[in-house]
Amino acid sequence: MASIVILGGGVGGLVAANTLRRRLDRKHRIILIDRQAQHVFTPAFLWMMLGWREPSEISRDLSRLGRKGIEVVQEEIRAIDPAHRRVSTERQEIGADYLVISLGAEGWLGGVSGLADAGHNLYDLDGTLRLRDALGRFNGGRVAVLIAGLPFKCPAAPYEAAMLIEASLRRRGLREGTQVDVYTPETLPMPVAGRAMGEAVKGLVESRGVGFHPQHKVVAVDPERRGLAFGNGAKAGYDLLVVIPPHRCAPVVKEAGLTVEPGWVPVDKGTLQTGHERVFAIGDTTLIKLPVGLPLPKAGVFAHGQGEVVAENIAAELAGGSGTRRFDGFGSCIIEMGHGVAAYAKGNFYAEPAPAMTMRSPSRLWHWGKIYFEKRWLWRWF
Repeated sequence: MASIVILGGGVGGLVAANTLRRRLDRKHRIILIDRQAQHVFTPAFLWMMLGWREPSEISRDLSRLGRKGIEVVQEEIRAIDPAHRRVSTERQEIGADYLVISLGAEGWLGGVSGLADAGHNLYDLDGTLRLRDALGRFNGGRVAVLIAGLPFKCPAAPYEAAMLIEASLRRRGLREGTQVDVYTPETLPMPVAGRAMGEAVKGLVESRGVGFHPQHKVVAVDPERRGLAFGNGAKAGYDLLVVIPPHRCAPVVKEAGLTVEPGWVPVDKGTLQTGHERVFAIGDTTLIKLPVGLPLPKAGVFAHGQGEVVAENIAAELAGGSGTRRFDGFGSCIIEMGHGVAAYAKGNFYAEPAPAMTMRSPSRLWHWGKIYFEKRWLWRWF
């Protein structure tokens, strides 16, 4: 009998746990630890921002996994000992034959002066609900979508948010009295995907009349005067501020000695193994350097694929074989543009010398595809 302990009930953790349970005899224990009682489908935050979703529609109780034979421990993780594959929670210590770390990246508003008191955090459930209410009261003015630090999860989401907000204001007859702008430290949207893809996404944004301001790294926010100050000397005002916060690795992972600069967990790009035997890390918490010198983006599609690879290889080892699956670096993204239209981008991020990407023309088909994916995801994994 083996115990596989999975830390985190996000995309990667859910896929790994479910895949292992389908592949392994019930004599093997699969234990998932998360401080939250529910999994929330975060891609739907963009729709919830506009009032198209309620939290109950995009949330599922992790305890439902118990029906499949997955043990769920809802406790705070206090310490990780990767050398001995042991995890300490607020109530107990749990040992593992295999340890899978899928604790993601967390938004941190404390890294920029004034940021925590100024805007609405699009990457947080409560922040998105407050943004929904603020948009409902908004009657015109300046909307700023601020990418406050790099890297951040879901590289397309800030640009989707700007286009969806623009479309919403247009439907309400407020577009003429409103300016929508995106401010980012990036040179182009989704820079890891290459210049052509960045120019394509920039074109989508600007086609909606949304201002794109690259190489604007915010250094301070003035909540009282509603002002933004950037490292290049520029300043901007806002009436409504949408924040994509700086991201960092979960402190408990850093305290375990698993991270390297700039604060993420290095792993083998194919197997996702860390420097410790039978200890893996998947998803947003990882650092995978690409041939272009930039890291693999933080996105759920990668966490999903990595969770499958790790689970399949662990199951193969426990069956007496060897794990031969390798994560291939493939990723895709449906980019919402508003008005029921979306674009679709996909490609191989492991391609050399640079990621090989393509984008399909915007259509209603991709928008409905994203809705279908949401419904199927919540049904399939719970």
